[in-house]
Amino acid sequence: MTILIVDDEANIRGMIRKYAAFEGYDVAEAANGMEAVTMCREHSYDLIIMDVMMPELDGFSACREIRKNSDVPVLMLSARGEEYDRIHGFELGVDDYVVKPFSPRELMMRIAAILKRRGVSEQSGEQVTVGDMVVDFTARRVTIEGETVNLSPKEYDLLFYMVRNRGIALTRERLISEVWGYDFYGDDRTLDTHIKLLRKSLGQYAGRITTLRGVGYRFEKE
Repeated sequence: MTILIVDDEANIRGMIRKYAAFEGYDVAEAANGMEAVTMCREHSYDLIIMDVMMPELDGFSACREIRKNSDVPVLMLSARGEEYDRIHGFELGVDDYVVKPFSPRELMMRIAAILKRRGVSEQSGEQVTVGDMVVDFTARRVTIEGETVNLSPKEYDLLFYMVRNRGIALTRERLISEVWGYDFYGDDRTLDTHIKLLRKSLGQYAGRITTLRGVGYRFEKE
């Protein structure tokens, strides 16, 4: 698998390259967002690690351009941890968000989790119909009354897991572990943000996701 590392700091790229290579990944590098967009037009990558603050073209703008032609998983890096930045990134289809300084080992765990979840979703041959909503795991597509619903990669992962376990009370810990695949260190705002965005995307079916106070969430069968 090939990972594209996009960061204007050579030492950051070098550090990530070292750990990624140790884990067996092939690695390509870009020093800014513009270079990354050009490289993605010419090559295919299994995952992109993208810094937010870069010259010429920032990470958010680069991600927006890349998303026009590809749903490659994107893990965003930032020196800022404000909720606005996280929500903005998730709305653009970012799969995960890591605040600098970060642990290289944790970064590798998050990369593995993203790739694992993407692989599981693509291998499942199941299709589930809920009212007028069709969740197609193989095509990685969701339609409501025949119209395609545009979801971010992580919204797909979250919805697919909840639909597979519809009618079951899912704790926050279980959702985080199964969808993100790593220890969350006590901050579950990312889960709540994705639930909020997913409900918005589902429109008339938003009510299928029930909040269980003090527990987590449940996707209702009926």
